[in-house]
Amino acid sequence: MSEAERPDFFSALSAAAVDPGAEIHIFEKSAHILSKVKISGGGRCNVTHACFDPKELVRFYPRGSRELLGPFHIWQPRHTVEWFESRGVALKTEADGRIFPISDSSETILDCLIESARDLGIQVHTKSAVREISRNEGPSFSISIDSTTNPVLRADKLVIATGGGVASGGLKMAQSLGHTITGLAPSLFTFHIEDARIQGLAGLSVPEVTVSSAALNLKQTGALLITHWGLSGPAVLKLSAWGARELAAQHYRFELCVNWTGSMTRDMAAALLENQRQSAGRKMLVSLCPFNLPRRIWERLITSAGIPHDLQYARLNRLQLTRLADELTASIFPVHGKSMNKEEFVTCGGVKLDEVDFKRMESRLVPHLHFAGEVLDIDGVTGGFNFQAAWTTGYIAGSSAAKSTA
Repeated sequence: MSEAERPDFFSALSAAAVDPGAEIHIFEKSAHILSKVKISGGGRCNVTHACFDPKELVRFYPRGSRELLGPFHIWQPRHTVEWFESRGVALKTEADGRIFPISDSSETILDCLIESARDLGIQVHTKSAVREISRNEGPSFSISIDSTTNPVLRADKLVIATGGGVASGGLKMAQSLGHTITGLAPSLFTFHIEDARIQGLAGLSVPEVTVSSAALNLKQTGALLITHWGLSGPAVLKLSAWGARELAAQHYRFELCVNWTGSMTRDMAAALLENQRQSAGRKMLVSLCPFNLPRRIWERLITSAGIPHDLQYARLNRLQLTRLADELTASIFPVHGKSMNKEEFVTCGGVKLDEVDFKRMESRLVPHLHFAGEVLDIDGVTGGFNFQAAWTTGYIAGSSAAKSTA
């Protein structure tokens, strides 16, 4: 059996659990293994998410939700937590549902996977890029390795578990074996915006906003973070995931609407401002914000509505009140580009899903060829969901591949 990159270790470990006598190899192009695990969650490793209902869990996947329902009944976040904790990795669940090692270090997860592989005799080959895969009679596979030792190996079963980016060797190998690759586009990215309303406010956040694009029929709710280059945070990242292909088609140039109040309509915001005018007329607008906003953002919105900062609520006229309500519930920002979310990168697109049997994560076109992780046209929103899809598909791919040889 031969495998390549993430979620390579979990596939290999699952295969070894089913067939301890199997000869299992992992091939890694770079000198470092599990590099994506190491940088995930800002170096803390967001292992999974505390969503233990498969029907609810699939709602966090813009692509692959229908196909993942069955696999999540086999291996879901609860199983992932139990697997790591049974191997001495203590985990914690944060307020937003994300699950991390208590150590707050991805090294804890790396050490667990590497030590487990070593204990099971799994052979890990670094600096060993897979150049080509061909099918033999039997069936079996010949694997050409960029290595001075054993440049060509034979494998009875093969799991392709590479990443899904445009440079992914796994996608090229899958295509060479007859599989269709759906259009690739970045997912989970932040928006480039240059606007006086947010200039100089990097680091400020709002706990709940609604971001949308009417032209692209996209809308998401969540926390918003102002950055040096524009807007980020869960609301933006979710919008980028659900609209990955639509935003790529627009070359990441579109109008983003931000409702700073979360879910209020303009009339609701106007009514609240009117109530302030009646009950706190002597207060200046800048000193009394009836919305859950940082003061500096509130001040910028007041300025954008054309209202002097020394104006008292009692002197707020109808036109000013309406303008401020509009700014609060429908601020329009021109987006002119994107950036990755920290060092993480998720790709929309990959091996076409109807060409894969999700009960075994096995190719419907090539017997004994299995897939796991981002090489498939599956991606989730931020919060540990992409890792969980990797654990789940890796577990099924590895254990299924080993069952027919055990």
